[in-house]
Amino acid sequence: MTQHISWQKGSWSTEPKSSSETDSHLVVEAVKGSDYWQKTMYGFQHDNGHSLLIPWDTGQSMEVTFMFEGFSELYDQAGIMLWHSPNQWIKAGIEINDGVPHIGAVVTDEFSDWSLFPLPANWSEKKVTIRASMYKDAVIIRARAQDSHWHTIRVARFPYSEGNHAGPFLCAPTSDAFKVTFTNWVINDPDEDIHTDPPITEI
Repeated sequence: MTQHISWQKGSWSTEPKSSSETDSHLVVEAVKGSDYWQKTMYGFQHDNGHSLLIPWDTGQSMEVTFMFEGFSELYDQAGIMLWHSPNQWIKAGIEINDGVPHIGAVVTDEFSDWSLFPLPANWSEKKVTIRASMYKDAVIIRARAQDSHWHTIRVARFPYSEGNHAGPFLCAPTSDAFKVTFTNWVINDPDEDIHTDPPITEI
């Protein structure tokens, strides 16, 4: 059963530059230099991205929907954050890399990895939904544009049965004016399995 989540129910991990509700949407501006990353390749550690989190029952799925617009600077990013601790988390969504919008995920367990692929061209200027659902000791992450089917973008280990939080996130590592309009935040039933697409929630 679909449960819509009020923006007021979440707590920011780090306060954004600004946030406001307009027509039931949440418009958020990121602080320049905000990011999440742990050590791998670059050596640095960042944990000052903006995540609006609620407790996440791993017997449920979560979906975050936002407008794909305004992404322009290197590493502008938004999507869903799955948070267990400062050293165990997953972020998934859209990110600008070398001028090209990509969809991907960063999975962190002490160290961060990064997987991504170019965003389908027909997703431009549309609403994008990122979905996460626990399955055994893993999480299945899917994405879709408003008029497309689900695409599985990552299956990652996430074995934490309690103490989890999740919700929308955005970061602006290089941009000083990055805004994202989040349009929907819902809890749904979990995925049946990796090969069965979940139902589509109207966005």
